[in-house]
Amino acid sequence: MKNKRIPYIIDTTLRDGEQAPGVVFSLKEKIEIAEWLDQLGIPELEIGTPAISRSEQNDIRCLINQGFSFKSTCWARATRHDLNAALNTGADRVNLSFPVSELQLKALGKTTAWIFKELPEIMKMANENFSFVAVGAQDASRADRNLLKEYIAAAEFYGARRIRIADTVGILNPQSTKELFEDLSFAFPQIDFEFHGHNDFGMATANHAVALTSGASSASLTINGLGERAGNGALEEVIYALKYSFGIDLGYDGNLLNRLSDLVENFSKRQLPLSKPVTGQMAFSHESGIHCRSLKENPLSYQPFNPEEIGRDMVFVIGKHSGTGALSELLEKRNIFLSKTEISDLISRIKATSARLKRDLNFSEIRTLIPEHQVRLSI
Repeated sequence: MKNKRIPYIIDTTLRDGEQAPGVVFSLKEKIEIAEWLDQLGIPELEIGTPAISRSEQNDIRCLINQGFSFKSTCWARATRHDLNAALNTGADRVNLSFPVSELQLKALGKTTAWIFKELPEIMKMANENFSFVAVGAQDASRADRNLLKEYIAAAEFYGARRIRIADTVGILNPQSTKELFEDLSFAFPQIDFEFHGHNDFGMATANHAVALTSGASSASLTINGLGERAGNGALEEVIYALKYSFGIDLGYDGNLLNRLSDLVENFSKRQLPLSKPVTGQMAFSHESGIHCRSLKENPLSYQPFNPEEIGRDMVFVIGKHSGTGALSELLEKRNIFLSKTEISDLISRIKATSARLKRDLNFSEIRTLIPEHQVRLSI
């Protein structure tokens, strides 16, 4: 494993997460999300983009004045206008962003010469007014590698404390992520690299975990992967991928992570997929009779970790693929006891009904399939 440092987690739910189309957090909601992240122990939050509006600047100032333990960082384009807006919040940390790919530069009517012309003055202004200046390489994953390295060297020379490598449209994969960060960390062993990846092809969790074990020392993530288009790297997924796939336990409380996921789902009005990894409603639900039988003996037989770790329960769903064991357990919990033959007959009726309805069955529906004379309640 390339990176020997403990991965440093930055949450950007209040900045990049809120950039998801149609998502707006009220100040009260921002404070509540920040309170939970502070309680969780996330060391740094990117809390907004001051240049959006005066109202945004006021919200950021209010968040900073709450006295949270985490470090508060503002995001800004590399312009004097954005830096002045950040100064108006009272923030002492800023993350400046330059586009570095030819595609992004052309879209803005800029050239690479513009980057190196603007960088010295912008960094001078930033370093004179902020105690910590990070510099982002927007669309770094599509940038010419030699240009990217030249940019990193210049940003460090002019005082950047951290360099954000952004996979702006999520085109990296675990293999290319590993190669990129091994290359950059070899070329610049003294630099603190942050990875900021998007999820356009569903690889953000894997890419962040790989980046953090291949040279990146920090990653910026959002709760539930909230963000533009297909979203960002999901903080809770990356934390659990590091723990159970890479053996790196950051010590975060799973119960708090699960509750944070619910909170952000509610505030963002972005319903999570039922089978979303780690915090999806059905992430620990099982129907297959073969699986359920083994799960009753050992919850880890068909789960990567015990759901109790995040305050959840393992759930057996009754439907077309169910076996008699899960059904018997369900009935016994409701004090209904059937013979083996009756259970076998009932499971056949359940399978047929489930196939016809194209879904699982709830207990009320199962109850109607039991002949009344067969029901024996415990006393």
